Amino acid sequence: MEQRTLGDRGPRVSVVGLGCNNFGMKLTRDASVDVVRAALDAGITHFDTAEMYGGGQSEEFLGEALEDHREEVVIATKFSPRPGDQAWEPGELTRRITDACEASLRRLGTDHIDLYYQHYPDPDAPVDEALSTLSSLVDAGKVLFVASSNVDNDRIDEAAEAAARLDTPAFVATQAQWSLLVRKVEASVLPAARRHHLGVVPYFPLASGLLTGKYRKGEDFPEGSRLATMSFFATMATDENFAYIERLRSFAEERGRTVLELAIAWLLAQEGVASVIAGATTPEQVKGNAASGAWALSPEELVAVPTL
Repeated sequence: MEQRTLGDRGPRVSVVGLGCNNFGMKLTRDASVDVVRAALDAGITHFDTAEMYGGGQSEEFLGEALEDHREEVVIATKFSPRPGDQAWEPGELTRRITDACEASLRRLGTDHIDLYYQHYPDPDAPVDEALSTLSSLVDAGKVLFVASSNVDNDRIDEAAEAAARLDTPAFVATQAQWSLLVRKVEASVLPAARRHHLGVVPYFPLASGLLTGKYRKGEDFPEGSRLATMSFFATMATDENFAYIERLRSFAEERGRTVLELAIAWLLAQEGVASVIAGATTPEQVKGNAASGAWALSPEELVAVPTL
């Protein structure tokens, strides 16, 4: 599988990454290990998790599955925000990050985290405290690269300015929800990321399954699927979106492809995108997602992709 550098100074990652948010929630330990092994067989080297996934079990299961492959892969994980009802005082965010890092290292069974994300921006603590704390973890060799997630363009600008002022390691990437159906990041977040040479890592590239082809207008959602079990995601199943997906399906099928392949290939054709994070619950899903990374849209195809 193709590898790209994350931003202009981050690690090399496979263009399709495995999102491990299902581990410990939808998937048991054994099923999680099976999914990871399928990812390794498919050439995936980028594994994305977080301390909040599965109450920590995602990291545990991933660490176990990668035990014999640690030097071949990039492990990305994320620390959770401070409790919402906790007033910020200097040092509170430092303690949150430091404690989270030690716990993640223990669960992952490793001595370093390749890519450490601030999962959500802190509404009260200054970014200076986060960057200074992360810098100390980099100096200690516990973290190699740092990144942001779920931030707006102002936060990206603020973090870049603070890192330059403090002379700390800067964020090398930002992770954002982005797909053919969810495109609000294009107007603000993406220009900021490109301005500061951050790698862009889209998550939910398949729009919670709507871009896999398994949902059809007028049909019941498959039992156990995200749209069937989570009303928040089901709000995306509108007539307008289904009509658009049919246009995408036609475009893909004319080229001997699927709408799933198009969804991932389209993101990989966007400036600054290094790797697309796709979750999976079966080895077969992993193989399908990984194969999508092989389709390089031509400039003519990219222009011709239908718009919503």
